[in-house]
Amino acid sequence: MPTIIYSLAFVLITMRPRITVEPPGPQARQIIQRDEELIMQSFARWYPLVAKRAWGVWIEDVDGNIYLDFNSGIGVNNTGHCHPKVVEAVKRQAELLLHYSLTDFLYEPPVKLAEKLVQITPGSFRKKVFFTNSGAESIEAGIKVARGHFRGTRPYLVAFAGSFHGRTMGALSLTSSKPVQRKSFGPLLPGVFHVPYPYCYRCPFRQKYPDCNLWCVDFIEEWLFKKYVPPEEVAAFVFEPIAGEGGYIVPPPEFFPRLRKLADKYGILLIADEVQSGFGRTGRWFAMEHWGVAPDAVAAAKGIASGLPLGALIGRADIMDLPPGSHASTFGGNPVSCAAALATIEVIEEEKLLDNAARVGDYALKRLREMQEKYPAIGDVRGKGLMIGVELVNQDGSPAPELLRAVLERAFKKGLLVIGAGVSTIRIAPPLVITQEEMETGLEILEAALREALTK
Repeated sequence: MPTIIYSLAFVLITMRPRITVEPPGPQARQIIQRDEELIMQSFARWYPLVAKRAWGVWIEDVDGNIYLDFNSGIGVNNTGHCHPKVVEAVKRQAELLLHYSLTDFLYEPPVKLAEKLVQITPGSFRKKVFFTNSGAESIEAGIKVARGHFRGTRPYLVAFAGSFHGRTMGALSLTSSKPVQRKSFGPLLPGVFHVPYPYCYRCPFRQKYPDCNLWCVDFIEEWLFKKYVPPEEVAAFVFEPIAGEGGYIVPPPEFFPRLRKLADKYGILLIADEVQSGFGRTGRWFAMEHWGVAPDAVAAAKGIASGLPLGALIGRADIMDLPPGSHASTFGGNPVSCAAALATIEVIEEEKLLDNAARVGDYALKRLREMQEKYPAIGDVRGKGLMIGVELVNQDGSPAPELLRAVLERAFKKGLLVIGAGVSTIRIAPPLVITQEEMETGLEILEAALREALTK
C-alpha cells in the first residue's frame, strides 16, 4: 500500500497523530543541515519540522511521522491542505496560462476573482482591487493608496504598537511586534506614528476595561493629534482587527466603532490588515464583520489562495485612484493563483467553513477556559472562530516565554503542530475544515504538553 494511502487510512481510523521516529528523525536532520548551509537563517523557527506532504488537517514529515496541524501554514491553508477542488483548479489553469502579467495585459481569472472579493469584503459601497503576491505587498499597496489618494496633502500614517504588517521596508515601518524585526534597518519610512493597541489583559495605560472608557481611542485625539501630528495631515489608520503576531489580541467591542467615528471626524481612512484574520479564520469572511464596521480598504493574503502566493488590496473605488504607472506588480494577479483563490472561495461557501470555524472555535474556547480553571499558568484565553490565543503566565502574572517554548516543543514531540504569538501566547489556528473530534484530540495533546512542562 502506498505510503500516502496507508498514512491517510491510519489517520481516518485513529483520528490521532502517529510518531514512529522521535523528531527530528534522520531524514529531517540531513535536510536541516543542508538548509543551514544554503539558506539565510533570518527567520526564527519554532521547532525542526521538515514537512513532506499534507492533506486536510494532517502533516507528514520526511521520516513518516504524522502530525495534527494547528498552524495552517501560518494561517494560510484555511481550506485544509491540498484540498482536491483547489488542486484541480490549479492543474486546469496551469495547462492554459501560467503567466502573462496583469501589469501590462489582461486575462479573465483576476477579473472573476475581483468580482468575488468586492462581494465578500465588508461595506456596501463600490470597490476596486489591486492584486499583490503577499500580505506585506498588500500593506505596501495600502500605504501608497492612502498617501496617493490625498496627492501628498496627508503624508502621515498611524499604526498600533504590537501589530505586525510585514517585513518589507514600508510595511516594517508600521510593524512594531518585536524589536528584532526593526533592529539595524533604520531609518524606516518617515511619517509613521504608533499608538497603543487595545490589549485589555495587559493595558499599556494600566487601566481596567470598561472603567477606562476606551482611553486608548481618546488618547489618539487628546495626545497624538494635539501634540504630535495634525489630524488633517493623517492619511490612514492601519490596524489588525485582531492583533496576530502580537498575541492574538481581541479588542473590546466598542473599539472599532469609536475608531471609525474618530476617523470620520477628521477624514482619515481606515485600512484593515486582514492578512491573517480574513477568509473565514474568525467565523466570518473578514474579522471586521464582528464589529459591524466597514474599513475603507482591506489588505488580504494568506488564506486567499490556499497556499499559492497571492494578496490583494480591496478598497473603496473612489480611493483606489492611483494614476497609471504609479503602482504595479509583475506577478500580482497570477492566473494560477487566482484560479486557486476562486476555488478557495467556492470551498469555503460550499462546505460551510465559516459556520464550522465558528462552531469548532466556540467549542475550543469553552474547553480552553475549562483548562484555565485547572491551570493558573493560563492567564487569558481569547479569540474568535479559529483564531485563538492562550496566554501563559508565571505565578506573578508576568509573561512566561520559557513555559511557552517548553509547551510547544513537547506538543511537537507528541504530534501536534502549534506555535506561539506575542511574548507567551499559544496560537491556535487550524485549517477551517477541522472537526470537533480533531480539535479535541489536539487540545488533549496540548493539555498533556502543558502539564508536563509545568511539572518538569
